[in-house]
Amino acid sequence: MTTNLACPVFRKSIACAALSDPGRVRKSNQDRWLADRQQGFFAVADGLGGHLAGEVAAQRVVELLPARLQAALGESDDLADPATIARMTAAVAQLSRQIRQEGERWPRTTGMGATLVLAIVRNDKALIVHLGDSRAYLLRGRQLLRLTKDHSAAQSWIDRGMLTPVEAARHPAGSGLMRFVGMSRRPQPEARLVDLQPGDRLLLCSDGLSRMMSDERIGCILLHEPEPQNAVGRLIARANAVGGCDNITAVLMDVPASAPAAAWPSVAVRCG
Repeated sequence: MTTNLACPVFRKSIACAALSDPGRVRKSNQDRWLADRQQGFFAVADGLGGHLAGEVAAQRVVELLPARLQAALGESDDLADPATIARMTAAVAQLSRQIRQEGERWPRTTGMGATLVLAIVRNDKALIVHLGDSRAYLLRGRQLLRLTKDHSAAQSWIDRGMLTPVEAARHPAGSGLMRFVGMSRRPQPEARLVDLQPGDRLLLCSDGLSRMMSDERIGCILLHEPEPQNAVGRLIARANAVGGCDNITAVLMDVPASAPAAAWPSVAVRCG
């Protein structure tokens, strides 16, 4: 789905596309996405905890999230204000506790949860908040930057120098999550503020995409497919072509290129 957004919370219209696919292996799709055009809320949630529990958790996340965020924002649109950032992370933490409580009401949903990656867009800024291993990326010029760090066992081993990224990716327990919406321990969402520039592309995706493709391949597709709908279609098609081992979801936002974009200090995307 492609939607042209003319949001009152953003100074220029944003082109947006979102697509979700069950993949080649799973019988159902437990991913859910959100694109709230009026409020500037965009998100991907990946359900955990079995067929019914995962679907219910992810669906509840995208249903409950907008109202919680809007209430936490109040009248403040200043995402650079530390108090605003604190309120946004608190809103996600409160949502996590609610999902946990709802899951405990019925045996079939006990232990349900979901990953969450969220982008709140206001004026020329985006606040990225996440729990789990769904990711956010920024393409600026030819530079692709991963905006989130996975809350996974594999990433914790990499951070501690116990395994290389290649070794961690191959480890059978590497996909285990350390944080997610609905976790029993105190949730600690991470937040990152991004100054948006003309020509930027902001991608949110579930791990069904990022586990099947390298960051460089993701960057190549984003670089060479200017139409958002075509870009998300190619991303999902490529993930399916190399296995499609999980549900695959992508939400892509484009800031109009009305002025030259500055280079981002990261590794350049090299394609071909």
